[in-house]
Amino acid sequence: MNVVLLGSGNTATVLAKMIHAAGHTVLQVWSRDQLHAEELATQVHATGISSITDLNKEADLYIIAVTDKAIPELAAKLRLERKLIVHTAGSVSRDVLQTSSANYGVIYPLQSLRKSMTILPPVPFLVDGNTDDIAALLHDFALSLSDKVQLANDETRLQMHLAAVMVSNFTNHLYALTEDYCRDRSLDFALLHPLIIEVACRLTQGNAVDMQTGPARRGDEETIKKHLLLLEIDEHLHDLYKELSESIRKLYRKK
Repeated sequence: MNVVLLGSGNTATVLAKMIHAAGHTVLQVWSRDQLHAEELATQVHATGISSITDLNKEADLYIIAVTDKAIPELAAKLRLERKLIVHTAGSVSRDVLQTSSANYGVIYPLQSLRKSMTILPPVPFLVDGNTDDIAALLHDFALSLSDKVQLANDETRLQMHLAAVMVSNFTNHLYALTEDYCRDRSLDFALLHPLIIEVACRLTQGNAVDMQTGPARRGDEETIKKHLLLLEIDEHLHDLYKELSESIRKLYRKK
């Protein structure tokens, strides 16, 4: 397919490289910043532009890969008649594009993407279209990029976006808090890296609920008290530890 990519950030950069590597042609990269557009365009043998009026109108697919809050404003500027246009957001309705074209949808990469990636992890895609034919076309296109593709309407995509925030953003926040805790006490946070990787990898072997370990899971109140005493000087961590421990207790009391 001939593709025009609107955006030059993390998602746009990774998608552009995936699309190019899959044998599709990236015709143009648009960005508000001409230098950013040209920088990404050079990597995928495309043309960089910074004016919407310069968009190539002969592409097969137009992909909006900008921040969620920027999608409605950009979509309102596009008039592509019957050309296929999609956005890449998990929490934005496909219908934000209904004034841009008669054919529209979503290609949502369910992965944390960064420009600096040198090794690309598996990227599942959730896709949707405003008609069954469009959804099928986008499903086939996504399959050229990944072997993990599912159809998902606005509600399902939003639910999965929430789940992604919980397993990615929230867990990373815990890592950040723990990293600060270790730094303040001259502890080597890097010693925890193998543990982090091992626990994450276990999820490929079974259900998370069956993999739970730790003092709250085994009802070790003595250890929990010792940990809470250590955290008395840090009210936020103290309360968070206490709340998470109680959440674990409640979950397993139901089992």
